[in-house]
Order: sequence, then C-alpha cells, then structure tokens
Amino acid sequence: MRDTAQLFDLTGKVVIVTGSTKGIGRAMVEGMARAGASVVVSSRKQELCDEVAKEVANATGADVLGLACHVGDWDAIPGFVDGVLQRFGRIDGLVNNAGINPARIGPADMTLEYWRKVFSVNLEGPLRTSQCVYPSMREQGGGSIVNIGTMAAYSGGANICAYGSSKAALLNLTKSMAMDWAPANVRVNMLSPGPFMSEMMEGGAKTQPGFLDLVAGGTFLKRIADPQEIVGPVCYLVSDASSFVTGDDLSVSGGMLK
Repeated sequence: MRDTAQLFDLTGKVVIVTGSTKGIGRAMVEGMARAGASVVVSSRKQELCDEVAKEVANATGADVLGLACHVGDWDAIPGFVDGVLQRFGRIDGLVNNAGINPARIGPADMTLEYWRKVFSVNLEGPLRTSQCVYPSMREQGGGSIVNIGTMAAYSGGANICAYGSSKAALLNLTKSMAMDWAPANVRVNMLSPGPFMSEMMEGGAKTQPGFLDLVAGGTFLKRIADPQEIVGPVCYLVSDASSFVTGDDLSVSGGMLK
C-alpha cells in the first residue's frame, strides 16, 4: 500500500500554471510549490511573471520560473513550452487556468470579434498548450493536465454566453483529450470553480449592492470561497493521488448544482 502523504507529494514534478499571477492561479502555483513542485508562473506580462515568481520562490524555497505567454496567441505557445523544457527538462503537470470574460455581453449584442477573442484564450489556448506539452509527457511515461472550467459551463447565465460556451466546449475537449491520451498515461481532467473572491467579485460588489450575498446564496455553503481553497483540489488532480482519475470534472463550488 502506498503512503498517503507520498500520494500528494509533488517533489520532483514540474508544473505549469497559466494565468498564475493573480487570483486562484496565484494560489495554485504557490500551493503546488509548497507541495514540492518546481513551478512555472505565467501570464501575458514578463515583468509581472518575474515579480510573482520571486515571491513564490521566497515563500516556498521552490525552483520557480517566470515566463510570459499570451495563450490567445496560437503561435506563441510552442516557444513558451520549449522554454520550460529547456529550463527543467520535463513537464509533469499543466494547469490551463488562463481565461477571460472581458465584458458582460448577451447573445443579442455578441460580435464575432468578441466571440473569437474569448474562445481564443478560453478554448484554443488550452488546446494548443496541451498539444505542446503532450509529446514530452508521453515520452516520460505520463503526466496530468487540468483544465480550469466554471459552473457556468453547466447552467449558462445572463450576459456571459461567450464565456460559458467556451468553458462548456472546454469540458468536451477535456473528455476527448482524456480518451485519446490515456494510452500514454496522460490524464486530463477539469476543475470547475464556483464563486471565489477575485477582482471580478470585488468589482461587482462595488457596482451592485448586495452582489456578494446574491452570489453566495447560490451555493449550499452560502459563502464565497477564498482562493486558497482551490489548492487542495488542484494538488489532488496533478498528484499521484488521482492516478485513476481522467476525463472527469471536479466542481469546487460550495455545492452549486450542475
């Protein structure tokens, strides 16, 4: 029987987290560094990546690389992955966290430009990044890819049709990649957060009285999560503790219904 603590230990693993300079991405990258992983901090701005990478390294003692990449730029991603491989020689985990919902636009007002912008980051970015890490994972005997979804992928919502649709498509893509890549022991899962405290939540609270209470009321636990509460679930999916889990979606939503 394997030791339980060792199952969750990420020592020796290299994990990329896109969109990891703030919010739940920032919490995930530091949490996995504390679990022993060497981590890659990434967002669009190199200066910010360097700043957060230094903070995480100082806080955890981990080997941390800050490397910028705009995942909405299909052609930029191969060079980004090559940079990680040059530094660490392997990639064991990829968390496709980067995502956007720039404005609240309903279907009647949707433009093709806006639709494509959201899908380029939320769907095409995870696809391309996963494509680029897959050969390395296959050659080393396996790996874990975690796509960050949303509960809105199940229920939709007013004025978030592009965002919700892109994440619903990401769920389907997750299951397809899991099936295709299982023979290489590359596991692919989705992690779907409910309401977490973020800049978006804080912005909504400033403009809409009672917004936070309304959002919290949609959960069984009647509260909004702290970003640190995403760390345990993502460590589970990246680590060997979830070695027989693939093609699944783990909701971290305080009990919201799918």
